[in-house]
Amino acid sequence: MKKLPVDQMVGAFMNLREAIQKREDEIKELKEKQEKINEKLLALCEKENVDSLKTPMGTVSRRVSSTFWTSDWEKMHNFVLKHKAPHLLERRLHNKNVKEFLEDNPKLSPPGLQTNRKYVVSIRKPAKKPTKK
Repeated sequence: MKKLPVDQMVGAFMNLREAIQKREDEIKELKEKQEKINEKLLALCEKENVDSLKTPMGTVSRRVSSTFWTSDWEKMHNFVLKHKAPHLLERRLHNKNVKEFLEDNPKLSPPGLQTNRKYVVSIRKPAKKPTKK
């Protein structure tokens, strides 16, 4: 890769960011169209009272998908502790809260805690200069 001046790298970065955003907008539009077809297929399965439809283009299968959440985290935490059911929670640390905990407790080191730190770059468009009258 040939060495580019910083201004060219920044310009290329911004052009790529805009191209990615354009494609993301296109993907969003495609997903909206796909969701409309999905809704029509679900309605058809309901109307026909079937859980699958076989066509030459493929088979449509309808199933129940369940998601769960809580409106009271404090009570949920107490429930999980009382019933020794940590498996009800996902295994993921809350990055911001861990960072704050470590800052507030610099002498504590949770066992098994892994850290990945890296520099990241952010680029903003140049501010438009006010026009003189």
